[in-house]
Amino acid sequence: MNLFNRIAGIFLNPQPTTKAISEKPVWLDALIIVLLATALFSFFSMPYQQKDTLEMMRNNVNMQERMGEERFNQYIEGLENPSKSSTILRSFALAPISLVVGFLFQCLILVGLGRLSTTEGKFMQVFAVFLHARFIDVILGGALRAFLVFSRKAFMSTTTGLAMFFPKMEIATPAFIVLSQIDFFQLWAYGVLGIGLSHVFKVDLKKGLIFAYAVWALKTVLYIALGLFSLRWMQ
Repeated sequence: MNLFNRIAGIFLNPQPTTKAISEKPVWLDALIIVLLATALFSFFSMPYQQKDTLEMMRNNVNMQERMGEERFNQYIEGLENPSKSSTILRSFALAPISLVVGFLFQCLILVGLGRLSTTEGKFMQVFAVFLHARFIDVILGGALRAFLVFSRKAFMSTTTGLAMFFPKMEIATPAFIVLSQIDFFQLWAYGVLGIGLSHVFKVDLKKGLIFAYAVWALKTVLYIALGLFSLRWMQ
């Protein structure tokens, strides 16, 4: 199955597509696409992200006291005049690397969950299915988020999660952090992942979905906790 058929199949016919991927775990081209899409989104949205951060931080007295005036002023200056090299480094190195680490960690957990039920399934099969399922969030979800960022000229308030139904909600609130993590494209992606896991581990669909959404829930709780910690630290 060529790349085009795999991309189309993930969106339109995931059952036979993930079965084919599980039987022949091709992953390199999928990884390149996911990382490249992530890097490009990060690079082109970085100015809006920096602008939003600057607006939040400029008059943050508590943060200035914690960081010290000199260090705080240097941080603000960096946001006002970001270097091209730092933007490229963050977009094309740090963002992809952190993404891969997160992917590998999630796949290891999935393999561990699978071993609770069966001896079937290898790591590379899980990894290949996982990467292809991420097309939903990275390609389709990323395209929509990019459109929203560029049209609104705002990054932090842009979400494809439940928070999008509350446009007047302040972004620096626990409610926004929680609701924004319940993302529709990610829910779709992990559902497709569950279908793929049922083929990888040779278990029924229900069990595959349980494995997939258990990892989604773990990841979501972790990101919510980090978001709440960051909010508390800034305030």
